[in-house]
Amino acid sequence: MAGEAAAAANFWGDMPEEDYYRSQGVRNTKSYFDTPNGKLFTQSFLPLDKKVKASVYMTHGYGSDTGWLFQKICINFSNWGYAVFAADLLGHGRSEGLRCYLGDMEKVAATSLSFFKHVRNSDEYKNLPAFLFGESMGGAATMLMYFQSDPETWTGLIFSAPLFVMPENMKPSKVRLFVYGLLFGLADTWATMPDNKMVGKAIKDPEKLKIIASNPRRYTGPPRVGTMRELARVCQYIQDNFSKVRAPFLTVHGTSDGVTCPTSSKLLYEKASSVDKTLKLYDG
Repeated sequence: MAGEAAAAANFWGDMPEEDYYRSQGVRNTKSYFDTPNGKLFTQSFLPLDKKVKASVYMTHGYGSDTGWLFQKICINFSNWGYAVFAADLLGHGRSEGLRCYLGDMEKVAATSLSFFKHVRNSDEYKNLPAFLFGESMGGAATMLMYFQSDPETWTGLIFSAPLFVMPENMKPSKVRLFVYGLLFGLADTWATMPDNKMVGKAIKDPEKLKIIASNPRRYTGPPRVGTMRELARVCQYIQDNFSKVRAPFLTVHGTSDGVTCPTSSKLLYEKASSVDKTLKLYDG
């Protein structure tokens, strides 16, 4: 059975994509967006029979992409009347770039942001409310996009188990980073950092883990040196700038998440300057 899932073109099986999306009540389009940093693979999910009330711009987590299971989130929002747009981060999925290398998160975030703002400022969506959504490591990228934007660009922010605080057992060894640093950047792209089985610590449902493991575009190699160095830096940067968050936001987190500890959402809620802010914690 697992072999069949791995061989399937999509997690739902052999049903043609157009038929599947129609059965889910959405219209899906796929395209590439050219940027100075490389081509981004992008998707849109539009409701078939509902008037669009707002647009949402979604960013996936580490090693993932906008397809496979992540698109279920996109489909749900579309069913609620939102026009949803998502892009595979540089180095992820079907976008260009070295696989799962995030040596410059500011650039990675800005590249996705260029696509999101291209859509957000279009005639069709410029007068509608617009929200940024980020899941897991995509939450950190989303926060960087918010910091890189004019304050009035986004109506609000939505975070699902965002990575703002790295658990102690996930932090890269300072000694290891120092040793690699002696190589003057030559080791930055090396996939040699300890693999802490991040997906297994975040997802408890064994069936969902099977589906995630069958994603042919999922990155399964060890983390790259520059990726871990940069994620540690970005997490600290975001923590130091929580007070600059003024947009309304919702952040949700599982209390037992072993990758993006709930402290991330708690600190954001405590330190953000937003007047309209909501924190939801779920057991497990």
